[in-house]
Amino acid sequence: MKKRWKRLAVVAGVLLAVYVGVEIYLAGGGALPPPPATIPLVMHGGHVVGNRIATKSWVFEYDHAQLDQDGTAGSVDGVRNGIVFRKGKPYLRISAQHVQVDLENLDFTAIGKVHVEQIGDPTHRSFDTDLVTWTNNAKTLRMEHPTYVHSGDQTLRIDGITVDFDENTIHFGKIEGGVQVRK
Repeated sequence: MKKRWKRLAVVAGVLLAVYVGVEIYLAGGGALPPPPATIPLVMHGGHVVGNRIATKSWVFEYDHAQLDQDGTAGSVDGVRNGIVFRKGKPYLRISAQHVQVDLENLDFTAIGKVHVEQIGDPTHRSFDTDLVTWTNNAKTLRMEHPTYVHSGDQTLRIDGITVDFDENTIHFGKIEGGVQVRK
C-alpha cells in the first residue's frame, strides 16, 4: 500500500508539472509584457522656460514643441520670441526655426534660420546664422558657423562668435566685409 501511495504521488507530481508547463506555454512562454511605448508630450503654441535656482536662464515662445516623456529634453519649432537672460535680466532676443532644449542642464541648440539681437542696444545690431549653442554652466553663447552681423546698412561676415556672459567678453573669428566709419 505504501508503494501505491508513492506511485500515485509521483503521477500526481508529473501531471501537475505537465499542467503548469502547458499553462505557461499558452500564456506566452512566461515572457513579460512589453514596456509601454514612450509617448512624447506634444504642445502647440506656448512657451518653455529654463530656470536656474533663483533666476531665469531662457524662455522661448513657440508654435510647436515636443518634450520627452520624462520632461528633461525636447524640441521646439517656430521660436518667435526667445529671451536669454543675463544676471536675471533679458539680454538677447532669439528667433529660430528649431531649438533642441536640455531642461536638466538648461542648455539649448538653435538651428535653421536663427536671428539674435541684443535687447536695448542703441545701435540695433543683429546677428543671423544657422547654429547657436547656449551652455548654461559656462554661461556662453556660441555662433560657430558663419554669422552675419548687421548694424544699420552695414553687414559683416564673421566665421564665429562666442559671448561669455560671466566675463562680459565677445570673441570674434575671422571677419570679412567693410565698415564705413563716419566722423
